[in-house]
Amino acid sequence: MIVHGFAYGQKKEGASTAAVPLFSIKGLPVYTDEFIYLYKKNHLQPNDFTDEKINEYLNLFINFKLKIAEARNRGLDTTRAFVKEFNTYKEELKKPYRAGTDDLDRLTKEAYDRLTQEVKVAHLLIMAKPDAAPSDTLTAYRKISDLRQRALAGQPFETLAKENSEDPSAKLNNGNLGYFTALQMVYPFEDAAYKTKVGEISSIVRTRFGYHIIKVLDRRAARGEVEVSHILLRTGKGNEAKIKNTIFEIYDQLKGGRSWDELCNEFSEDTSTKGTGGKLRPFGIGALASVPEFEQVAFSLKEPGAISDPFQSAVGWHIIRLEKKIPVPSYKETEASLKRRVARDERLTISKENSLEKRKKELGFTEEKEVRTNVISLADSTLTKGKWHYAGGGAIQDQTLFTRHAEKTYTRDFFQWVAANETSSSLSPSAYMRQLYDRFVEEKINEMEEKKLLSENPDYKMLLNEYREGILLFEIMEKEVWNKASQDSIGQQKYYSDHPDKFKAGNRVEAKIFATTDKAFREEIKKRIAAGDTLTEADLKKFKSVTHFKKYEAKESQIIDQINWVPGLHDAEVNQTYYLAEISRLIPPGNLTFEEARAKVISEYQDSLEKEWLIRLRQKYPVKINKKGKKIVITELKK
Repeated sequence: MIVHGFAYGQKKEGASTAAVPLFSIKGLPVYTDEFIYLYKKNHLQPNDFTDEKINEYLNLFINFKLKIAEARNRGLDTTRAFVKEFNTYKEELKKPYRAGTDDLDRLTKEAYDRLTQEVKVAHLLIMAKPDAAPSDTLTAYRKISDLRQRALAGQPFETLAKENSEDPSAKLNNGNLGYFTALQMVYPFEDAAYKTKVGEISSIVRTRFGYHIIKVLDRRAARGEVEVSHILLRTGKGNEAKIKNTIFEIYDQLKGGRSWDELCNEFSEDTSTKGTGGKLRPFGIGALASVPEFEQVAFSLKEPGAISDPFQSAVGWHIIRLEKKIPVPSYKETEASLKRRVARDERLTISKENSLEKRKKELGFTEEKEVRTNVISLADSTLTKGKWHYAGGGAIQDQTLFTRHAEKTYTRDFFQWVAANETSSSLSPSAYMRQLYDRFVEEKINEMEEKKLLSENPDYKMLLNEYREGILLFEIMEKEVWNKASQDSIGQQKYYSDHPDKFKAGNRVEAKIFATTDKAFREEIKKRIAAGDTLTEADLKKFKSVTHFKKYEAKESQIIDQINWVPGLHDAEVNQTYYLAEISRLIPPGNLTFEEARAKVISEYQDSLEKEWLIRLRQKYPVKINKKGKKIVITELKK
């Protein structure tokens, strides 16, 4: 039996009840405050707090801890798969604590406010890779700075962008990116665009692509999303004139009253949508930047059902039908989903990076800059091949690299970490060593924050352990019970043979059930069957569902329970669905066949295997209950 909601037995700081051992498993104590916390969490009704129910839960809790003890003994908490899965859960759990709820809320509200507006910009880009050498970065910065001064002095921004921007599209669009809204551009670019006034030029913006300057051309209220259907004829086959004639012929047929779905299915070359009337998922401004004509026409349609004139894009010729316009939802409606997007977006990462210095200060972080510089200079080509190790003298290895409060980290700690974490890289050796160093520092900061989180947030500590032990429980149960029971066909057969009384059935009927939401259709079918008609394949397809003949006991089906158990055709109604039940025969009480009972056999066999396993676990890991701890638990829970 699986017990949900159990966390690992460790002391919980700040508990109202002093932590006293409740029981021990092979000497490892499990404390009263943990049990009390979990019992209250999983029992919400007043009549749950009785001696009988507390003792029942205690027995289940001990069984749970025995399974975890066995999982740990086998090293299941040290496997690569476990560590990866657990760390994924842990990082998700940390987010509200590490980023700060206020920070996440602020960024979510900021994103929503920006989603209510669309901004139109032109930009000029001078590329600079994140790992570019300092000299190359400085050259790029000086170039963008000079171009910004020329723009501020009155030179046409569009000309500057066309002649100087390293964004390839600038040669065609003079740097004009059109309208966009929040969560469509990299965050530093978005941030600068929304913070710059219409007609003005932004400060220099650094993104992972390089340096930008942005001119804001317009700002307007967001138009939300549109849902459209389309008919597409692709070009680029050397027969453009024929395709143009065809799209206008389709348009004429639409105007003449021919069905949209029929024409779409016959002509559209969008194979993923032609069978469903050409319907596309809703999209907003900027989502189809590669086909701006499509976006422009889609948003220009006014009323649902309106059909556009044929128009051409880089993809081909289109006709669009507007299905509906979807306004920007309220903040309350979108807050939860938007918060999840923000938590994954780089804006939260950037926010955390910006707060890194503050985190370092709070943790008393001081860095030996000269030592850091010396360490970075040790990088060579073996590092980018993932084969670097420090082979020099011992003096540098004993130097302090940085200090967190009174805890020192030495260069040898970093060297060991690099040897364990380096992989091949396309970066330069020095750039890769700087990247590894930054990761190492952040990991050490996170370790200290982890200790702080565990000591200051008992709820985080409990949740973390619930996740850890939940993964372990799944792993050990799968190995010891679930896989064995489901795969051991010989064991299943033996269990079935050894326990015949468990697999009996009462009176049953063999029946086939037809379902429809159309009562008139059901009545028509009844009359046809009464007249001797045989149902065709087309008739059967009109039903909502049709089951195969199956054996039913009482209380196994609401439909079967409503009708008289005699062979023939019967009708029933459940939740505005209309049924026909065809009973072919009555089956007297008796033993179920193995195939009929197989699902129940596997379930019962699982329980049997688990009970036998728990007996062995109690022999392997002696359990000792502390009477004082148990008395404290019962007294506290029965208050």
